[in-house]
Amino acid sequence: MFTFLLWCLLLLLCWPLALLALVLYPLVWLVLLPFRIVGIAVGGVLRLVWELVTLPVTIIRMMTGGNRTRTAA
Repeated sequence: MFTFLLWCLLLLLCWPLALLALVLYPLVWLVLLPFRIVGIAVGGVLRLVWELVTLPVTIIRMMTGGNRTRTAA
């Protein structure tokens, strides 16, 4: 909602710039989309590596009866 209000203000102050922003926004979004996908993939790989590194500690806690709840990352 706030973005829309800013765009309306820009439209009132400088309508050519507002129309240019309206046209370029989808193009910029498409250009940045691969970087978002790579970021999601890298985040998943890092999470997998972290789980593999902490797996022995998790197994030891389960074997010793430690029933502490895990906190979500």
